[in-house]
Amino acid sequence: MASCRHITSRDNPLLRQMRQWAQDAGAARDAGRAWIEGEHLCSAAQRRGLRARQAVWSESAWASAALRELAAGVDERIVVPDVLFARLSTLPSPAGVAFIIDIPSRVWPDRDAPAVVLDRLQDAGNVGSILRSAAALGFAQVWALKGTAGLWSPKVLRAAMGAHFGLHLVEGLSAADLAGCACPLVATSSHARDELPQVRLPQPCSWVFGHEGQGVCAEVLQHCALTLRIPQPGGEESLNVAAAAAVCLYETRRQQLQHLPGLSRGSQKINRSGRRSRRMVVAISSIDLWVEDSQAMPQRRIRLSAAFTSRRQFSSEA
Repeated sequence: MASCRHITSRDNPLLRQMRQWAQDAGAARDAGRAWIEGEHLCSAAQRRGLRARQAVWSESAWASAALRELAAGVDERIVVPDVLFARLSTLPSPAGVAFIIDIPSRVWPDRDAPAVVLDRLQDAGNVGSILRSAAALGFAQVWALKGTAGLWSPKVLRAAMGAHFGLHLVEGLSAADLAGCACPLVATSSHARDELPQVRLPQPCSWVFGHEGQGVCAEVLQHCALTLRIPQPGGEESLNVAAAAAVCLYETRRQQLQHLPGLSRGSQKINRSGRRSRRMVVAISSIDLWVEDSQAMPQRRIRLSAAFTSRRQFSSEA
């Protein structure tokens, strides 16, 4: 069994410091630390090669072999009574294990690569969801302008579900920092004339998502090459910003796939046997490639290996 240090006093200086970092994201950020809690987040950090400076377990969690395995590679291991862990935890139901990790004090944006830009987003859940979508859809960096919720706060970390550890994250930028980016900036607005699916996006491009109530500010819009709206035939005025981000990032990926060799839009023709042969549209899920026949009723899905590269035709009875 991995060795650990047992602490039973709530007044222990180390626990008091941990409590401050867990409860006050600003204090943790100033110290270059982040509190990540729960088996999923801690495991995700380790899979990305992140080394925890310190880790703390409740006594009941330490008794679990699965949770104890997270001790591998941790510099300092601490076990506390369950009641003390509950005082540290930021969750209604404490997860029983948490890491203290180092985060970069200053990270510079890569101006030559596409990015997701967050302009003063306030809701931690929205920010975390957008980070998760960015990681899933191939955007490797996220830039947060001043006024955006802290990217390393516990609530954002939970909402992002481990996406942090595969992203290049930059905080504290201003609108002026957007000048000179190699990738054109694209923003959304419910008042824009052009609709997203009807416009060919520049490839690569960066996306800007704005404040939940005010949208993208005028100063940031001055740096944008395009402003588009997402069509909403149901009649709603706007989408939640995290939902809008997922739509936009997926559309970027969809348009990229359309121009790959061997991929085509859905089409139909009659072959010699009298059957209609349909070419399928290839779409990306989080892990696998899927083929969808948009003309079939009900819609059918055929799962392919990730090694699929060539165009194929599938026949069905007329």
